[in-house]
Amino acid sequence: MAEEENTGPKTYPADKARQGEIILRTPARRWIFIGGMLAALALVLVAQYLYLR
Repeated sequence: MAEEENTGPKTYPADKARQGEIILRTPARRWIFIGGMLAALALVLVAQYLYLR
């Protein structure tokens, strides 16, 4: 018998897909992550300031 080939998208169990965590192992990665979060916050604040102006 020939095996059926699955041509659809790969499935991933829901138990493994949820509860993701961010792993920042080095201080440089932590600072880059924090800097990115602060930059996103600053962008929102500047956009809000310009919109309300």
